[in-house]
Amino acid sequence: MLENPKINIKIKLAALWTSALFCYIYGDYFQLYTPDKVNSLISGDNTLNSPVTLLIASIVMAIPSVMIAGSILLKPGLNRILNIVFGTLFTIMMVAIGIYSTHEWYLFYVFLAFLESIITALIVWHAWKWPKTVL
Repeated sequence: MLENPKINIKIKLAALWTSALFCYIYGDYFQLYTPDKVNSLISGDNTLNSPVTLLIASIVMAIPSVMIAGSILLKPGLNRILNIVFGTLFTIMMVAIGIYSTHEWYLFYVFLAFLESIITALIVWHAWKWPKTVL
């Protein structure tokens, strides 16, 4: 039998946030290969076409990045709350993106949004079931 040691909840959450972040990054990267995307970036005719939208996108994408470290470094109470709140928020966002990405060139995006929503739902699940200290 191979040993299967119990993994600390903080490590689980950090690993899940890392997985979600990789999916977000790959989705944005692969989007560059869709028709006319590069032209829209050059012309400025895209969804991130102002300093404000770029700032908002940066803030949104900073959350999973910071949650990787936060999941390990924060105390359990705050850690659990932030993982539940941000995990829920990102699950809802990814489900919405998956529903509204209907163009055939964005099937990869639908797949990644589906995968991301499963990962972030697992974050919420594990945070919700955070182990209690037995006295």
